[in-house]
Formats: sequence, C-alpha cells, structure tokens
Amino acid sequence: MQNITSKIASVNWQNITEEMHHKGYAIIQNLLTDDQCQELIDGYNDTTVYRKTVIMERYRFGLGEYKYFNYPLPNLIENIRTDIYPKLAPIANLWFKALNIDKIFPVTHQELLQQCHEINQLKATVLILKYGKGGHNTLHQDLYGDIFFPIQTVIFLNEPDEDYTGGEFVLTQQIPRAQSKAIVVKPKKGDMLIFTTNFRPMKGTKGYYRVNMKHGVSEIHSGERHTLGIIFHDALS
Repeated sequence: MQNITSKIASVNWQNITEEMHHKGYAIIQNLLTDDQCQELIDGYNDTTVYRKTVIMERYRFGLGEYKYFNYPLPNLIENIRTDIYPKLAPIANLWFKALNIDKIFPVTHQELLQQCHEINQLKATVLILKYGKGGHNTLHQDLYGDIFFPIQTVIFLNEPDEDYTGGEFVLTQQIPRAQSKAIVVKPKKGDMLIFTTNFRPMKGTKGYYRVNMKHGVSEIHSGERHTLGIIFHDALS
C-alpha cells in the first residue's frame, strides 16, 4: 500500500494551487484508505490520545462533539500535517503578498510551530468531530491565537448517503459591500478538503481585495458523520 508521504507527493499540487487561488478551496480524492478512516473512527473513544472534549451545544457551536488530540499526535496525522504544510505555505505567502500583508510563512511546519510556541501557543489543534442525527456546526473560523496559518484541511471519514445523509460542508464567502455567497461541497470518504481558514484574495478592477470566509456543516438527517480536522497552528488553550 502506498504510504501517506508518497501519496501526498504524488498529488498534482499545481492543480490544487490553481483551485485554491480561484475558489479558496480544493479537494484531494482518496487520500486515506477505508481502513485508515475506520481506524480513526475506532479510536474516537480512546481517551488517552485526546486533551479536550467539546460538547458543541454548550457553547452554541451547533450540535455534536469534537475532541482535540494531544501531543504526540498519531503517526498518520503527524505525517499528514508535516507533509501537507510545505505544499500550502507558498499559497499562503502569495495570498498575503497579494493583499500587502507583511507576513511570510516559514517553509517547514516545525518552524511555524516554533513561532507559535514563542508566544505560548502550545496546544495541538488537530481534532476529530462526530455528529449524529440533527447534528450541525455553525459558521465559524479556526484561529486560536495571534499566530494562525490561513489554510486548513478536513478529511471525511464516512461515506455520504451511505453512512449518513445531509451533513454537507458549507463555506460562505463575504465580498465587501455585497451579500454572502454560500458554497456547498460533498467530498467522499477518504477525501481531503483544503480551504481557507479566514480569508483569501480576490482580484478586482483595482487589484486584489480581501474576501472573508467561514465554514460549517449542515444538519445531519440520519446516521453518523466523522471528520478529521487538521489545523496547522497551535492554540493557547
């Protein structure tokens, strides 16, 4: 079986980069195998690997729950996070340059984490989310501190329309002085969705301007839906 590092290396990153610039999101199909997805789901109740559980309803985040992994991360997740980041950093740097933001992201993920740790952002932000019938996630952004990486990913661990119905992934795009645009995507089991954490540049008649984006999950009609969220910066708490 092809390991995750070689699978990530074999992705057509030029196409992914173009889609990110054009839409603010892109999908890598079949990144994880069915067995890898099931292993992550089966580990959901293993209390030894998580640092925090959040019941979403308590905070009006939606209906469902999620768990933050603790360090050290499982090898599969650590490898994905380490190998994907260098492919995304050039995209983030182009975005910030286009918007005249004085920030350059480092080449390696370890360097980004070092920047986080220097200002006490020490907590792992990788999380696994679980929704049942009626579950949903309100529109939000995953920032966690002063240092944040503007791109994140989510891996879908169940098959839509087989394991669950409903539960579409929703992105909203807020163009200045205009109504928000809703984007609905429905990746399959094992697919990775890459998308903007906070904003992206869009080209207008007078150059690039900033478009704010949020993401969420529509209501689950039946079954269970699990996803793995990979955020590249660490958190304060």
